[in-house]
Amino acid sequence: MSKLICATLIATALLLPSASDHSPAIAGTCASKCGKSPIQFSPGQRIQVNVVNRTPRVLIIQKPSSTNPIPLQPGQELQINQGDGTEPNISLLFWDDTGLPLKANIAKLNFATLGVELRPNWFAPGDRAIYILDDGRVDVL
Repeated sequence: MSKLICATLIATALLLPSASDHSPAIAGTCASKCGKSPIQFSPGQRIQVNVVNRTPRVLIIQKPSSTNPIPLQPGQELQINQGDGTEPNISLLFWDDTGLPLKANIAKLNFATLGVELRPNWFAPGDRAIYILDDGRVDVL
């Protein structure tokens, strides 16, 4: 009988540590940890870009190779049509003539409209361009 008790105690002692090493798996989503999803349009889609100057200074906006520099007054909104499917990798440049840094806040306002709010930024060098790639992704540079 004592051999049976000893064998039971040894088996229990060997099995308990391995059972305690397993922790239950916790399933979850990345909704709180993934960050904002990137803004994207359909490749080749015609896009309208609404740019709003939310700074107290005049800013300059330019679509390279398509427009001359356009001054944008404080609070003013500018609508620019971007892309017709033949224009690859579209850029929209912006800057402050005084050299102060800017922050571009972008949002997809609807199916074919990209909203861009230009605000003062406290950290140099700041944002300088919106870049719409061929695959429809939108980057702030």
